Amino acid sequence: MYDFSMTEEQHAIFDMARDFGATNIEPHAVAWDQAMEMPRECLQTAAELGLAAIYVPEEDGGSGLTRLDATLIFEALAMACPSVSSFMSIHNMVAWMISSFGHDAMKERYLPDLVKMKRIASYCLTEPGSGSDAAALRTRAERTNEGWTVSGTKSFISGGDYSDLYVVMCRTGDDSPRGISALMIDAGTDGLGFGAQEMKMGWRGQPTAQVILENCMVGADSLLGEEGAGFKYAMKGLDGGRLNIAAASLGGAQAALNKALTYTAERKAFGKSIDSFQSVQFKLADMETELQAARLFLRQAAWKLDHAAPDATRHCAMAKRFVTDVGFRVANEALQIHGGYGYLADYGIEKIVRDLRVHQILEGTNEIMRLIISRSMLAERDQ
Repeated sequence: MYDFSMTEEQHAIFDMARDFGATNIEPHAVAWDQAMEMPRECLQTAAELGLAAIYVPEEDGGSGLTRLDATLIFEALAMACPSVSSFMSIHNMVAWMISSFGHDAMKERYLPDLVKMKRIASYCLTEPGSGSDAAALRTRAERTNEGWTVSGTKSFISGGDYSDLYVVMCRTGDDSPRGISALMIDAGTDGLGFGAQEMKMGWRGQPTAQVILENCMVGADSLLGEEGAGFKYAMKGLDGGRLNIAAASLGGAQAALNKALTYTAERKAFGKSIDSFQSVQFKLADMETELQAARLFLRQAAWKLDHAAPDATRHCAMAKRFVTDVGFRVANEALQIHGGYGYLADYGIEKIVRDLRVHQILEGTNEIMRLIISRSMLAERDQ
């Protein structure tokens, strides 16, 4: 039997993250979106609360929390702004990868600053010619006497030309997934450059750009873990990343539903508040039901990842697919309830809709999630 009722500690964790977001993020979220900026000071303040290395073990300077705890945090932060929450999720993923697979010197070099967000980290897997087919990446690292020379281009990188550290998946061997390694590359390294900031539909406050590597030279000690294990590390990172992105969808959708509930009491039509109309009541009921189902599904998947269940990857994919689809649908319904006012920036609903749309695409498209799920089912059947 699974018991996903929250403990007192988890309630405190959720409340802390929600209150931080309500005070430090939500009042500025629309302005940051319009200005296409994300102040580092806000991220560093979040780090002071332990939100930059949530599931990095305490012995490595992290908060030592569970994946389930992390989903509570990212849901709570996303109630203030899905874009900021998701950006912090990516940083947390890289910090965890270094803690889990890095050698001692690498941990000592990077983790103290990552934990405080004095350094901000980005995850570089996607390329112009390899999105869903991530194992087909072409960025190549050649051995040198000093380490590696890296050349290639990474696309849609959150934190591009903003972050201080980039974990770059690159080919060091053959054309199979086993030929991929992960290298840590510092901002300012010779040969590391960036494209222009992308003009995006959503996540506008979050910097996004191509990461361009032209004979970028890094030392031998930049290798994360073992040579040839980079794709495995990247996929393990994505299991948790998919839960976090789903949690951010959940938080954004919950904020949209909360706004819709308030609006239906205030908005009058045909002489009465619109919450008295059955059609609106049915919408609200469906939105609440779907969010509650999504929340339970997400917590089950996080529990499986925490307990290293054999079907954890499948459940992470299922949760990501289901929760992000539900989240966007609920936010879109909230906009519909607001009518024309929902289309205006002042109400904050259209930003949530724009932000949540990309959650169905990144960390593996929801079509790729279906492939992961079905292949796992068929493999289990044929054992």
